[in-house]
Amino acid sequence: MMFARLPRPPRALVRGAARGVVYGTALAAALAIAACSSPSSRFYTLGGADSAAAAARTGAAPAWLIEVAPVNVPPQVARNQLVVQTGPTQVQLLEQERWASLPGDEIRRALSTNLTQQLGTIDTFGTAHPDDAAVYRIAMNVQRFESWPGSHALIDAVWSVRAVRSNAVMTCRSVISETVGGGYDALVDGHRRALAEVSTQIATGVRAMAAAAVATTNATGRTSSSSRPAAAPVVPPCPSAGTAAGAGA
Repeated sequence: MMFARLPRPPRALVRGAARGVVYGTALAAALAIAACSSPSSRFYTLGGADSAAAAARTGAAPAWLIEVAPVNVPPQVARNQLVVQTGPTQVQLLEQERWASLPGDEIRRALSTNLTQQLGTIDTFGTAHPDDAAVYRIAMNVQRFESWPGSHALIDAVWSVRAVRSNAVMTCRSVISETVGGGYDALVDGHRRALAEVSTQIATGVRAMAAAAVATTNATGRTSSSSRPAAAPVVPPCPSAGTAAGAGA
């Protein structure tokens, strides 16, 4: 039986086909990698930049201490992703724009830094302290934490200052709105400024509570030998925005 020999294809054609297969495989791999990869996330924090300076100023034993309790925030923003307002009844969840920690933790950390710096004291939350130390416990419940890109950042919070081992409690509300430019950096910075203003109002409240406690102690000491009952704790009025700004200057 006779077989006819088929003609060989030109070597150039074989080499071109091989290069085409290699190129196609590399292109497919690159497309697969691009399809699997996602844009990198950016992380933001509300932490103050002067925490080291605050720590240096609070090296000596302060006249009184503070305890900044964990901060409550609305459930819709209690997540790592930034939640921005797109309308009165609509929000957008940003997967690539994230908080370094949960917003409640970010607010508590920034609040603690601001207050220890402004008051020259120490935040002893979760830490043992002397039984006879004057301690003021600060609690905050954020009712609105709104982010409007290119418009404003708003914090609406109810907060309290309570003298430990006393019935004296100051309960106040702060509503701060800061104008912001475009971009998420400007939005986070607006929240940082708003929180700084809230911190100034709380610091003013702590100072007023401490002064009232001293006045009450002096009055009680003067009448301790008489039959009159001890003076009731005095709770100062909530600081106004103007008063707080003047006290923080």
